[in-house]
Amino acid sequence: MADRILVLNTGSSSIKYELVDPHTHLRSAKGLVERIGQEQGRLTHRRGGEPPYVRDRPFRSHEEGLDAMMEAFAAVGPELEPVAVGHRVVHGGTRFIEAVLIDDEVIAAVEELAPLAPLHNPVNLTGIRLARKVFPEVPQVAVFDTAFHRTLPPEAYTYAVPREWREQLGVRRYGFHGTSCAYVSRRAAAVLGRDLAELNLIVLHLGNGASATAIRGGRSVDTSMGLTPLEGLVMGTRSGDVDPALSGYLARAGALDAEQVEQALTHEGGLLALTGSSDMRTVRARDDEEARLALEIYARRIRKYVGAYYALLGRVDAIVFTGGVGEHDAATRAASLTGLDRLGIAVDPALNEAESTGERAVSPSDAGVPVLVIPTDEEQEIARQTLARLASPPQQAVPPARP
Repeated sequence: MADRILVLNTGSSSIKYELVDPHTHLRSAKGLVERIGQEQGRLTHRRGGEPPYVRDRPFRSHEEGLDAMMEAFAAVGPELEPVAVGHRVVHGGTRFIEAVLIDDEVIAAVEELAPLAPLHNPVNLTGIRLARKVFPEVPQVAVFDTAFHRTLPPEAYTYAVPREWREQLGVRRYGFHGTSCAYVSRRAAAVLGRDLAELNLIVLHLGNGASATAIRGGRSVDTSMGLTPLEGLVMGTRSGDVDPALSGYLARAGALDAEQVEQALTHEGGLLALTGSSDMRTVRARDDEEARLALEIYARRIRKYVGAYYALLGRVDAIVFTGGVGEHDAATRAASLTGLDRLGIAVDPALNEAESTGERAVSPSDAGVPVLVIPTDEEQEIARQTLARLASPPQQAVPPARP
């Protein structure tokens, strides 16, 4: 039997899953349970080129969602006997710097890290706990978004804040979207026909969450997201960079507490705050001053990071766009790189706007810096890291559960 890995990405109201063979990259099945906890949920299960298996009904909990996934495999296949289950976990702090086999110690440590990712780690743990019940004899592996950024140098991850914050509370830059960065950087090297170890890349993961990462020789050396996924670029509902004094000012002027400010910056900021919609497609379709300003703010922030990371790296061998917006929105790609011609960075309008969903270059053939579009595949990367962990489990114990 093939070494098929069941990949689970558990969100606050969804379960995304795939059954993947990391050797052949073939997917036996993939699916999504969405709107968990809402009045009307939906399960969509796909197997190869067959028509999707769809079930519309309420899923009151993640447990009911996982039961529905199992029912779908039983109804239309394929047979679900994974050699392991790979889980996406957003925040691993400083001690989970690679994928790990999950045991009670790991679960306790990930739970301790929840304050660093309160929207993500708790629901990631829900998926882990449920999967351990359903597959009690199957190894479970946690793959961390933050792990790719373990190579950040101290000058990149250290904030200029009081020592006790840094040493006792774990205040530092961690970075996110690492699973995506790991995958697309390897694919970018393949597209360029070069060794990843010799490449300097700037990866722009643009989706509802968005980040920029500077990569030297396959190692993250700087990234825009920080202690949490809030810092950096303008996103769907996240503000990105703001003055750190904003919270104090709003406490004095608006009687808002820290939780209210964090909630607003995380869920009511970004494109949603600027336009009333968090969906780039909706904003792009509009033709009014509010939408135009939002799009320029969005692209301008990206240009600032590209310029900064170019200076940091000294030489850039490719700009890589990925994520839903990065892969599908030609106008965002063009606007984000406008004015960077002197750095050898430009897009070819015809290539950039061509209908395509695959890996491709969208820069002129003689461009000094190739601009690539690489569709991300986090599930494939999770499966790859899961299988690698099974082949060589770590020997060290999990460190104490502190940030």
